[in-house]
Amino acid sequence: MATETDPKHFMHTTGATDPVWVHKVPYSEYPTFPELKEDLETDVCIIGAGIAGIQTAYELINRGREVVMIEARAVLSGNTSRTSGHLTNDLDDGFVEIAKKHGEDGAKIAAESQAWGRDRIGEISKKLGIECEYRKVPAYELSQYKKDDPRHAEEVEKIKQEVEMQKKIGMETHYEDGLTVPGWTGALDQRDGALVANQATFHPTQYCVGVLKWLKKQPKFRCFTHTRVVDIKEKGIEVLGLGHKTVEIQTESGKTIKAEYAVEATCVPLQKLSIIGEMSYTRSYCIAIRVPKGSVQDALIYDQAEAYKYVRLTEADGKDDYMVVGGCDHEVGHEETAGRFEELEQWTRERFPQATTVDYKWSGQVYDPVDYMQFIGRNPGMNKVFIVTGDSGDGLTNAALAGGLLADEMEGKANPWASLYSPNRMASIIKSLPSMISHDVEINTHYKRFLQSDIQDIEDLAPGCGGVLNKDPTNPIAVYKDEHGKVQKMSALCPHMKGVVCWNQTEKSWDCPVHGSRFSKDGICVDGPAKTNLSPADDAGKAAHKAAAR
Repeated sequence: MATETDPKHFMHTTGATDPVWVHKVPYSEYPTFPELKEDLETDVCIIGAGIAGIQTAYELINRGREVVMIEARAVLSGNTSRTSGHLTNDLDDGFVEIAKKHGEDGAKIAAESQAWGRDRIGEISKKLGIECEYRKVPAYELSQYKKDDPRHAEEVEKIKQEVEMQKKIGMETHYEDGLTVPGWTGALDQRDGALVANQATFHPTQYCVGVLKWLKKQPKFRCFTHTRVVDIKEKGIEVLGLGHKTVEIQTESGKTIKAEYAVEATCVPLQKLSIIGEMSYTRSYCIAIRVPKGSVQDALIYDQAEAYKYVRLTEADGKDDYMVVGGCDHEVGHEETAGRFEELEQWTRERFPQATTVDYKWSGQVYDPVDYMQFIGRNPGMNKVFIVTGDSGDGLTNAALAGGLLADEMEGKANPWASLYSPNRMASIIKSLPSMISHDVEINTHYKRFLQSDIQDIEDLAPGCGGVLNKDPTNPIAVYKDEHGKVQKMSALCPHMKGVVCWNQTEKSWDCPVHGSRFSKDGICVDGPAKTNLSPADDAGKAAHKAAAR
């Protein structure tokens, strides 16, 4: 599954493992684009070539805009290719909780707008003739507990409350005593739950590759890869409609892009704090396990655990489907990664005994806003720079929605959904201050890693493992020993806010527990908000970094 022995593996993805989507669409089939070699000007510069950037480019091109998209590594090298492919307005955080932060009107807008995003993927795939497994399916909401567990009744009551709220805001849903998933034949009885109609699923990279191929043919679209952004500034003065501002995007190579607008479609904005402090950062795990075709209903399945399990099907071959099962979430860099895949496999086999082999195992990153709604719109303190972040587990649907919202904002077209997602919203954020303060206190405890060492000596490291050696608290070192015993060293200080990174054995990466930045074993930044790589700390580190960076 993993091909991390190739030094350029992390140019295509964010972890040592490969997701199930490469089964149909290997990295070699992704469209390729050149590196930016000269300064240029454009109408809109989109930073990030994942689904949010691709959707935004599609909507803008269709409205006559000139678009330049830039990407630090290869297209689709971020979290788009590591999702589970759910398209749903049955939102992770639940509409009862959303209504507490945003009111029932806000919850209704959330349901309507996310339904638009869900359906927009289907419309575009049909219009462009992209075969990407897009289809409508029902979603099951079940208790995590067995029927005879007293906690089962408590969770079922919460499911009933959620169903009532969903009905109030216009969703097609109902609660059903004795509800079971066809194909769930294992001994664990978790019956009773909700059935939400008209949800969807698709093959995310098959879809995105199709849209990218269409974009590549458009005369007003250009894309540059291996072009890392290090700074974004607004230039000029604009007051009460007088004067004019533009955006200047500075790249690591020294090239500059001047644009009327910029969009940071980078999962998380490339800045120090502000929106960064209004989210938490989570790793989520998935397996793809074979089941005979037709043996399980084609549906989305969710339980009610805090780190809940989620399920969907995708094609494997003429005989089998893959059941994609996810969950076992934890905050980035806060827990050991071992045992997550084994837990998912055990959970699946106990409920679906027809499951056979696990062919793929991988993890991805989720960005959770404190008030449950994604941030789509003008970056706080800026007028011409827009952001898309805070997917809250529904990044694919949100990305499609973001494309429409941002295109409207740039046109000055009023959109009734825009205020709910505005990065400048305050009321719902203020309601979330207690949880923000608690989270900040927890985050700050991770700076104690300046006084800690994962290993006492390099000899402690097994081949293929990493750890932080902290003999000098001002200069902790991230040490990696490859399978042949060769050692390389990087600075262990995250370039974002100087947190000390942790070793992620599952993905062979360095993960920052402060704001979720991640780096390959060779120091290449694969997840922001960090904008630059880890600094090599010895000659072997420099050589590994150079080999991995192209």
